[in-house]
Amino acid sequence: MKYILQTCVLCVCVCGQEVLGYASNRQHQSFLDDIFGDIAISDQAEEYRNQQIEMGELADTMQTLDRDSSLMFRTNKLHFPDDDDLSDFSKYVPLYSGIVTFAHLPQEECFTNTDSTLDIAIVGAPFDSGVSYSPGTRFGPNGVRQGSRRLGYGLTPIRGNSADSKLRHIDPYGEGLRIVDCGDVPMTPFDARISLNQLYRGERAIHKHDTALKSTHYKKTRVITLGGDHTITLMNLRSAFETYGNESLAVVHFDAHIDTWDPEVVGGNVSKYASINHGTFLHYASELGYVSKGHSVHVGTRAPYITLESKHHDKECGFKTITSKDVDILTSRGVGRKIKEIVGDRKVYLTFDLDTFDIGYINSGTLEAGGLTPREVLTILDELEGIDLVGCDIVEVSTPPNSYDGDNTGLLAAQVIDSLLGLMVVTEV
Repeated sequence: MKYILQTCVLCVCVCGQEVLGYASNRQHQSFLDDIFGDIAISDQAEEYRNQQIEMGELADTMQTLDRDSSLMFRTNKLHFPDDDDLSDFSKYVPLYSGIVTFAHLPQEECFTNTDSTLDIAIVGAPFDSGVSYSPGTRFGPNGVRQGSRRLGYGLTPIRGNSADSKLRHIDPYGEGLRIVDCGDVPMTPFDARISLNQLYRGERAIHKHDTALKSTHYKKTRVITLGGDHTITLMNLRSAFETYGNESLAVVHFDAHIDTWDPEVVGGNVSKYASINHGTFLHYASELGYVSKGHSVHVGTRAPYITLESKHHDKECGFKTITSKDVDILTSRGVGRKIKEIVGDRKVYLTFDLDTFDIGYINSGTLEAGGLTPREVLTILDELEGIDLVGCDIVEVSTPPNSYDGDNTGLLAAQVIDSLLGLMVVTEV
């Protein structure tokens, strides 16, 4: 350790450049000059300061300051690149800097340049015009990206639920698939019909992209959507349904609520315009054939039924239910196996409402006590390894400036996306 420390002192490097010996031709050299002079003082500035000292306008600190303490800096001067050399800018970028895309993925113009090949695309849906309780999830896409700043590389020791799991041995970001961040669909906040149509057209444009050569099971781009309130899932399902052969999708719905409410009970009892919202979208999705009945499931459900008929209506919409307490009974891995049993070999769309987590972990649109822990959720998701996941989203992400808590919400949302990305990639490697 002693040798290493001495080496660090005597061989400091900047951007791969070795330290050169000290040599100063400055007429007046101070303690601060020994440390910062090479980066702060231009030739013109040095000439100006010398003039000020000679005129008596500025004290000469060269003689008055004890410079013994700066000996290390004087004998181990850094050699900086040329002032116009920016080659090191691409070698290392701190995780907290740069334009924030999800997990530092490359940003792509996905909506108009449909000729580019994309394997998996992440897109934001900043929309919260369909909420019944707490708005603010229009800031969700940005919050998820902010929470993902420490993601984007490396193996994760807790990915996968066993040592022989393929998930345990992959880095989703480094397996050769072309994964990009498409930015956000521009969704107007003034009319829900227009904004949802904008989202559909944006998703449709992304789905038109062909995949790259690495993808073996999918010919068209798979989309991960960052919400946004849960209403957006209706548009995501429509586009995925149309892209993958107009075949009903097995919908895995993580949520505290069933979201199959009859529109006459939630929203439609106020006006027809309010009939489609974050509590009724699965009713419409089922009615339109987007949901594979009998192969779809709610996970983490615990909120009260609004009417006595709601439970029966939910079954008519084609959903089975795994409640939050069932996780205690079945265990997290048991829940994952149950979900796989329900969806079978069908194409799967997974939608994750952040209120699946218990109230102490997150801020979301309609919080309910008695939810799941992060470890339970991540274990359930990893147990889904091998499902035919054609699309997914995370919704009801309420982050600053709408909320005043820490960044827990964004961090957890990003971690869920990271797990979903793993499920998408593992079938292609």
